[in-house]
Amino acid sequence: MTHSTPLRSLGKSELMLTPIGLGCWQFSKQLNMAGKFWPDLEDDLINRITKTSLEGGINWFDTAELYGNGASERALSKALTGNGRKPGDVTIATKWWPMFRTASNILKTIDQRIEALSPFPIDLYQVHQPYGFSSVKSEMDSMARLVKEKKIRYVGVSNFSAAQMRSAWEALQKHGITLVSNQVRYNLLDRRIESNGILETAKGLGISIIAYSPLAQGLVTGKFHENPEILKNIGLRKHTSQFKPAGLEKSRPLIKTIQELALKYNVSTSQIGLNWLINSQGETVFAIPGATKESHAKDNTGTLTFRLGDEDLSLLDMKSSMFL
Repeated sequence: MTHSTPLRSLGKSELMLTPIGLGCWQFSKQLNMAGKFWPDLEDDLINRITKTSLEGGINWFDTAELYGNGASERALSKALTGNGRKPGDVTIATKWWPMFRTASNILKTIDQRIEALSPFPIDLYQVHQPYGFSSVKSEMDSMARLVKEKKIRYVGVSNFSAAQMRSAWEALQKHGITLVSNQVRYNLLDRRIESNGILETAKGLGISIIAYSPLAQGLVTGKFHENPEILKNIGLRKHTSQFKPAGLEKSRPLIKTIQELALKYNVSTSQIGLNWLINSQGETVFAIPGATKESHAKDNTGTLTFRLGDEDLSLLDMKSSMFL
């Protein structure tokens, strides 16, 4: 069943997107260190996850060069084509990896990105981290050149601080181009962008926030609080503070509220967490949950079928205020 989902513009661009997109890191095929974070998904499963996302109304997908050295981009393109989608039917975001590289590499590697995603064009091209060997200005100058050459449509950044984001915005403005997004970690258990100037600066400049890790790697769902046994099987995540017993206890009151709201709205806990993200800051925030199963994709799209009431958004704000 398809249903119409209200679209919103990404920053000051003409891209009209669903508030939820599909993050595609998990399509990496385990082909490099970044890809080892996820199981190797079969093409057929990637096809079904993509199909479920499309049928649920999602109209955009976020990937990156880093995800399996282009494996995720190629898998995504193949799955979209396999589901009968053509260029222009969906919006594609990908990212340039800056580690140990200079801004000139943006121009050198763009044809590889275009080829990996072919026949789908790159609607949004993002600098993945602020850790390149060139200045933010040089990187944005290279990005602006790609826009002028019509190799990409819009420019975004990822993991940029408020000051770095403003620098990127200013550098692009000189070319008559606008920075449309900053992709950062943001969820009910990590609200730092609300206190470190990132959200405030983004709103001031008309830049959208794309929230990655929107469910705090599954913590927001409450499954680890309910069944700590499964912590044994989640790899490196279990060593981070939020997954340790003290961390789980700290977030337990918030998880209880999420569970109560899930019952009230007759939806899943993950849908409550995602719904708060895309509605608590007006239309500024988009979220890109991943999916390694069809059921995850279905759950993601279900978020678009309801809206939390203002009182419940405020309740979640209050219960998660310690994570600001």
